[in-house]
Order: sequence, then C-alpha cells, then structure tokens
Amino acid sequence: MRILFYLLQKEFIQIYRNKTILRLIFVIPVVQLLILVNAATLEMRKQQLSVVDEDHSPWSKRLISVLDASPFFVVGKNDENVLSAKKKIEKGEIDFLLVIPQGFESSLMSNEQVKIQLLANAINSQQAQLGYAYLQQVIAGLSQSFVKETYGVLPQAGIVTTFSYWYNPELNYKHFMVPGILVVLVSVVGMFLTAMNLVREKEMGTIEQINVTPVRKWQFIVAKLLPFLLIGLFELALGLTIGKLIYQIPIEGSLWLVFAIATLYLTGLLGLGLLLSTISSSQQQVTFVSFFFLLVFILMSGIFTSVDNMPEWGQKLNLLNPLYYFIDLMRAILLKGAGLSDLWKQVTGISVLAVFLFGLAVLNYRKTI
Repeated sequence: MRILFYLLQKEFIQIYRNKTILRLIFVIPVVQLLILVNAATLEMRKQQLSVVDEDHSPWSKRLISVLDASPFFVVGKNDENVLSAKKKIEKGEIDFLLVIPQGFESSLMSNEQVKIQLLANAINSQQAQLGYAYLQQVIAGLSQSFVKETYGVLPQAGIVTTFSYWYNPELNYKHFMVPGILVVLVSVVGMFLTAMNLVREKEMGTIEQINVTPVRKWQFIVAKLLPFLLIGLFELALGLTIGKLIYQIPIEGSLWLVFAIATLYLTGLLGLGLLLSTISSSQQQVTFVSFFFLLVFILMSGIFTSVDNMPEWGQKLNLLNPLYYFIDLMRAILLKGAGLSDLWKQVTGISVLAVFLFGLAVLNYRKTI
C-alpha cells in the first residue's frame, strides 16, 4: 500500500502541474454545460412564417394574429403573391409559408370545407412536422371559436381526450438534455484523459523508468486509473450542482445510486481508455482512436433522439454502447425517481461491459516498453 500511495501521489502531482488538463477538468465542462444545454435543443421557437392572405377578411386576419402571438412563429410582412414567398423559402429567409385562399371566411360561414395551404422548408424534417402539427392545433382552435361565436355552442365531439405529461410536466427540454450532456462530459474526462496520460508517459520516456522498478502490474494500473475515477466523479458532482442551480433539473431518485452506477460505468470506460493507450504509441494516434469511439458512442446513445427510432440492427449494436446505458440510467433516476429494481437490465448491461472492458485492458497491458 505504501508503494501505491507514492504512485498515486505522483499521478496527482503530474495532473496538478499540467495546466491543460486542469483547464479540461474544471473549465471546459462548466462552459460546455452552460452552452450546449441551451444550444442542443429540438424545441421549435421563433420560426419565420410568411403569410399570403388572399381573403383579407376579419377571420383570416384573426388567424394571422393568433399565429403571430404564439412563441413558435414569427410572422413577417405579408407577401403579395405565392411566387415571391416561395423564393424566400428557396433562399432560406423563411421556414414556413401559409396561403389563405380567397373565400376563406365565406366558406366558414357556409359551413363548407375550408382549405388552406402550408409550405414548409423540410430540410429539417422534424421542424417541418412540428410546424405542421402546431398549425393544425391553431386551426382547430380557431374553428371551435368560430362555431361558438357564430352559433353560441361548441361543436359536439364523440371522444374527448385528456392528457398529462409525466416526469417533465413543463416540457422543459433542458431537463432532458442536462443528464445526457453530463454523461458525455464525464465520458470524455474518463476515457480520453486516461488514454492520453499513459501514452504521454511513453513519449516522455518515463514509462521506461517505471518498468525497471519492482512496482507490480496491479499497483501501476490502479495508480493510473484511480485519480481519473475520482476526477470523473467530481465532474459528475459539479455538473449535477450546475444543473440544479442553473437549470433546476429535478433530482427525484437517489444520488447514492447515481454515484454507485457512475463508479461502475467509469471503471469500464477507464478500462477502455487503458486498452486504447496500450495499442497506441503517440498522443496523436490515441486522440484519433478515442475520438472515433466517442463519436460513435455519443451519436448512438440516444442523447438527442430515442434509440427506439433506430433500425433493429442499430438497437442491437447499441447493446455494446456504455453511454447508451448510462444516459438511460441517469434520466430514469433523476427525472423519474427510478430505483435499482426498475433498472436491473441497464445495470446488468453496464456491469457486463465494465467487467469485459476493464478485464481486457488488464490482460492486454504488459509491464514492458
């Protein structure tokens, strides 16, 4: 234990002296949490909407005013014709074009079917679908208002649907994003810094000095990994504090469970970092290899969209992705208050990956140059 203590002391001194690592540990995660959580959003706000009103009636103007009052659309100056408005879509100046045909109000008065046209820039398909869905809601509400004000009664509906939003009643997208981005930051620190640290020893030649000492293999591995395990847990605590104070994310579940699973997760990720460092001979090489794995893990983790939307082969491949398990666990514990009995499948998956990655790294490492 005395040898392990001195090795750990050496590692912490090296980390303290490396100003780049200190910035990566303390400054970058804070900045990324403050920026990415606000920037990485799928909410549709202030979309540019242009209207071609060929009816110029009170009810067509009312429809435009309702859309203009919503937080989802910004209604610009009305266009005179459809062709000029279409050119704005082609140039990317507007996102949606609403065409209200002549006879809009008279069709309403005559209880006839009313047709209006919505043109959307569907390069962003999700944005186009959300805009279409919201416009349908606005038109349905306007139709009910028309019937009520004209006939004094609301239209009778055979089925009345009531709904409620569980676990995120305010539909705050930041509550969904903070746990995911926090997992990504912890993963970068845990995997990337571990791999870079050992390869840096190779480039500096200090690994040769350690190899000729009586330091045992397990002592060297523990000394290399334990500091970054503690740093990863510190990053998690710092991120949760920022998320609670700035974004008011709910913490419904047990923090002890969060940190216990995070320890298990980081063990596997540190093992992967150690494994990459043993097969790399330079910092540049390990950077590219780490970036490849992290990019694949992040994009397939479900941080932005649901994993259920992936094709079946992608979902099966995702069973080898540790970020997928940990992001799912973080959101379930923080937002839903899930316990260990509810998450045994995810915990089992992350445990198997942790044992496999760490064991493979230990077997692959040789106390040689």
